[in-house]
Amino acid sequence: MTEAELTSLFAHLGAREPAAWARSQINENIPQLARFLFLRQAWKLVVPEKDRTWIAQEMQEMNMDAQGPGGAIGPALRRLLNQGASEDDLTRVVRVMQWSLLSALCYLLDDPGDVEPEVRDIAWGLFQVDEEGRPIAAISGLQESLLETEPSGREMRP
Repeated sequence: MTEAELTSLFAHLGAREPAAWARSQINENIPQLARFLFLRQAWKLVVPEKDRTWIAQEMQEMNMDAQGPGGAIGPALRRLLNQGASEDDLTRVVRVMQWSLLSALCYLLDDPGDVEPEVRDIAWGLFQVDEEGRPIAAISGLQESLLETEPSGREMRP
């Protein structure tokens, strides 16, 4: 794929600065398309900043199974709202916590961190794979591009 074609594809997929992503993939041999797609999909798991429907959904779903995993969220949300917390503030708190977890997971994919000496030889990674599931390129350094791919374009700033 040429740089122009790759730039066009990045633009179509919603990348800010698509030419920079394409140029890096071609000139530095970094699987930037795979990195971008992983991060774009990961951000879709974070509550959108203008969406407040998640609150009612969580309260309704957890009312159905208040004793199940995560069942404490419905009553907690109800208490917070009853105490005057705004849905906007709850959404901000949840988004920042989700981003924080996503950031930590991106680091964890590259480095298992401080583990016991007996298991220091165990490692993992994220890889682009071919049609048969065989690794063809390591996808690393996701943390470096995490904020760059944040959907609002403000990199989690107010």
